[in-house]
Amino acid sequence: MVNEEKEYVNYTEMVTSIMEARSMSSPPLAYTHTYGCQGNVADGEIINGMLSEMGFRFTDDMQKADFILFNTCAVREHAEDRVFGNVGALKHIKRKNPNTVIALCGCMVQQEHIAEKIRRSYPHVDLVFGTHVIKHFPKLLFETLTGGQRVFEISGSDGTIAENLPLRRDGTVKAWLPIMYGCNNFCSYCVVPYVRGRERSRRSSVLIKEAENIIKAGYKEITLLGQNVNSYGANCEGELNFSELIRKMDEIEGDFLIRFMTSHPKDCTEELIDTIAQCKHTAHHLHLPFQAGSNRILREMNRKYTIERYIEIVEAARRAIPDLSITSDVIVGFPGETYEEFSETLDVIRRVKFTSLYTFIYSAREGTAAAKMDDPIPYEEKSAWLRELLSVQEEIAAERTALMVGQVVRVLVEGETKSGDLSCRTSNNLIVEVKGDLSLVGSFIYAEITEALNWILRGKIADM
Repeated sequence: MVNEEKEYVNYTEMVTSIMEARSMSSPPLAYTHTYGCQGNVADGEIINGMLSEMGFRFTDDMQKADFILFNTCAVREHAEDRVFGNVGALKHIKRKNPNTVIALCGCMVQQEHIAEKIRRSYPHVDLVFGTHVIKHFPKLLFETLTGGQRVFEISGSDGTIAENLPLRRDGTVKAWLPIMYGCNNFCSYCVVPYVRGRERSRRSSVLIKEAENIIKAGYKEITLLGQNVNSYGANCEGELNFSELIRKMDEIEGDFLIRFMTSHPKDCTEELIDTIAQCKHTAHHLHLPFQAGSNRILREMNRKYTIERYIEIVEAARRAIPDLSITSDVIVGFPGETYEEFSETLDVIRRVKFTSLYTFIYSAREGTAAAKMDDPIPYEEKSAWLRELLSVQEEIAAERTALMVGQVVRVLVEGETKSGDLSCRTSNNLIVEVKGDLSLVGSFIYAEITEALNWILRGKIADM
């Protein structure tokens, strides 16, 4: 570890020296953009921390940047298409400023066929690195600057987790805290285990200390991140389980909220539900993806639970936490799904009455089991199914938000809306807009709900 830390410092210093000598500006400027999930955002904050240590400052204007990085997502084809379109446009910047370093990283480029496409079709990209080598970023950038050739590094995980890497967080109110990496579930539609590797949990002692530092720094919300946070600690003998980790963090002094995602139904235990109910800092929100309402489709997805079991979990959670907000993910048009099976998904939505849903039309991912399945339903028909689903959920959301009118709720002021109002969020993950002074950002206040729209609430600051 000492040698790795020394190597990191040496390469950081060397990159700083090179960039100062060749950059268009002083200090050199970096433009970074992250696609995809909160895990990617957390990775991006580490990369930005490294860039900051290497002497970079940041710009929102790619034309002015000495270094351009896209941190990519592989979950859906649409995300990949967006990246390729934006990367293609960068050739004009490279032509104008040949010294500009262009880099791609993240889940998308961890796939060998994607890395090869970039190597073959996007010669203006200088550096490509995958999800397992972020800790070596200064070294890889040094090699890019001095080696006279493009650098591609997409090797797999060595099973270790690098700690004590620098961070440059994107905000001052909410903080992401990855507690584990990778996934062991191998859902048949999902590429994540192939690009993120097998589950690896961080040490609880490190996480608790990091949470303490986040709270001391003034952050009011911590979101614990993992592909399946419920299985935290399962691969570490003698380590805390997820519920125990939350309870330890709940003991930290301060006024803050703990959120987490994503929670897999097969590992959602009574112990976890009790933890949410009993801990004073845990948000009353559970993101619990069910993906499809048909048990046959769930088997084809390799989800390892039934809809009956999913409903049991939801009902138990709502008995323990009456104001619990439940959100979910749904895939429409999985290979071989019939309209009758899709209708079972609608039945689940009507029964559970989710606060909100993240909905997707199935997107085939190369290398996954589902990509080899017959998929006879045309995309246009799947799109019609999705519209039907959204219509059902919109009615449910409108009913749920209407029940909030007249209530006084505690909210965290997260920021400013485009119209100049304050954007706030309740413990159970509902957005509330109120008029107020920007000095309230980052504080907890009480709001009286005066109006309900389909997806958000409007209110006024209440005297408490």
